[in-house]
Amino acid sequence: MGRNAYRRRMFEFCLPTRAKVVPDGPDWLHEVKYDGYRLCVERDWDRVRLITRGGYNWARRYPWIVESALKNRYKQFVIDGEAVALGVDGISDFNALHSGKNNDEVQLFAFDILALDGDDLRHLPLSMRKAHLSRLLARRPDGVFVSPFEQGCDRPGPLPRRLQYGPGGPGLKRRDRPYRGGRSKHWVKVKNRKHPAMERVKDAFS
Repeated sequence: MGRNAYRRRMFEFCLPTRAKVVPDGPDWLHEVKYDGYRLCVERDWDRVRLITRGGYNWARRYPWIVESALKNRYKQFVIDGEAVALGVDGISDFNALHSGKNNDEVQLFAFDILALDGDDLRHLPLSMRKAHLSRLLARRPDGVFVSPFEQGCDRPGPLPRRLQYGPGGPGLKRRDRPYRGGRSKHWVKVKNRKHPAMERVKDAFS
């Protein structure tokens, strides 16, 4: 088995399923879905790898993310997130990201943690993994940020404004579920049909 194939097997990405209706209830966490490239950031002491869904290492492509990971006080971790290029309005700009002209300014919005200090955290519920992620990035330098999220309500209602205007639409995840690779019914994505990203609806989930 090749090295890339081995690493994909060890930390296979959890993937969302599409939905037309936003699920409600306190067991669902509502996240902003940024318009970018999905990456798994793996730090092992002085080595950092940025692994794509295809198994490629993009560490040389996005130096700011690597630098931020190396400055973290924790020496071993694996986090899941989205590489994004932010515009002056603070909104992710996929065209700027895709052009490759702004690679030095690309940051990571982290939304999950899979391992920390040699411990595999994937069996933990998402709420506990979020707590570990916040602890990991509590004193982080610029370049890697915790992706914002809010807990759902007992009764249906409008999404918070910052989630309504998320570039990729809201992502909804069950707070009590472990991290499992492959397509998950416990992570659903509802498209923001007013955003230009809808023109790329034929693309695979990032």
